[in-house]
Amino acid sequence: MTDIMPAGVPAPDAPAPIPGVPLPTRAVETALGPQDLVLGRLGNLTTRLARNRSEVVKAQELRYRVFFEERGHAAKPSAIDADAFDPHCDHLLVLDGAQIVGTYRLLPKHRAAAAGGFYSAQEFCLDGLTQQSTCAGLLELGRSCILPSYREKRTMELLWGGTWAYALAMGATRLFGCASFEGTDPLKHERALSLLAASALLEGHEDCPAAAHVPQKNRLDLKSLSNSAQVSPREVLRLLPPLLKGYLRVGARFASTAVIDQDFGTTDVLVVLDVDRINPRYINHYGADASRYRS
Repeated sequence: MTDIMPAGVPAPDAPAPIPGVPLPTRAVETALGPQDLVLGRLGNLTTRLARNRSEVVKAQELRYRVFFEERGHAAKPSAIDADAFDPHCDHLLVLDGAQIVGTYRLLPKHRAAAAGGFYSAQEFCLDGLTQQSTCAGLLELGRSCILPSYREKRTMELLWGGTWAYALAMGATRLFGCASFEGTDPLKHERALSLLAASALLEGHEDCPAAAHVPQKNRLDLKSLSNSAQVSPREVLRLLPPLLKGYLRVGARFASTAVIDQDFGTTDVLVVLDVDRINPRYINHYGADASRYRS
């Protein structure tokens, strides 16, 4: 599950381990340059990768605040959202001064094996992606969230711009990940899901249906909706969550099955964005070399 977030001053060096909190297994190993490189600036906001374990923990606290507290599901024993994938990921941050106000989790293909696979495989069968000759360029995006008071265009611009810079540095050819609708009744989002089914589904061998272990009651075939709800794209676009709306506009496609995530209280879809299919308008906006906000 991934969606649209606490604060704190990061320590200059990695602190001693905190029990129960994953520790990143390696320094940032990208072609972005120095580990402290700022990937973008916009007004008082900056974006870059987390530099140390303290910042990763702050990002996990931010995720907990959004995914659990904000949704009324704050029942976890610790006030962080952490899992076994975190140590293998890079964590993109948007900061206002020293305060982390947004984050995105990035898992490139060459680290996925050590992580036990991709996070999305918990809900979707990824054979349509991983068994292709282009799978070396896979980059999984996830756990996107922003503090409520920072949910504005500037923050999203930096998250997208930073992700684009990272994808270029990694040589990514295909970006993918789960994105969510609120609630566990997918029929409440029938019109929006119908838009995806009518205009932007993965086809044939590229499709990624629900994983075999997902109960039938927790699946929804989007193709069954394509003719069941009249679709007016302009109207339905307003019903999409901001992240999904952005993906659709930039040229993403979607798996043919939605999966209900009872733990997070969401209805999830799998998003796949091929770099060579990105709307040229957005390449021009962020720069073919991701230089727009890197001044």
